Amino acid sequence: MLVSRSAGALRCIFTKLNQSTRKPSIQTIRKGHDHVWSYREPPPPQPKHIRVLAECVGGFMWWWIFWHLWHEPEHILGEFEYPDASKWTDEELGIPPDDEE
Repeated sequence: MLVSRSAGALRCIFTKLNQSTRKPSIQTIRKGHDHVWSYREPPPPQPKHIRVLAECVGGFMWWWIFWHLWHEPEHILGEFEYPDASKWTDEELGIPPDDEE
């Protein structure tokens, strides 16, 4: 009985050992037209014209943001001056008078 029970356990152990020593497969699967899906490896580098175009678009975006921040800061800071809180009265702040209980 011991031999029949140990055969299944040994088969399980050897299967696990064989699975752990196998190397994972590295593959690139091509799906669709120009889309490359990479598994367990970095994606292929983009062409040079795509990298240059991305840098140009990013540079234009930052120029647009800084230009509008310089010439129209009201979009971020608001159109009106911030009020001076030291000039507010207790009534405006919602503080009850001292003689009220």
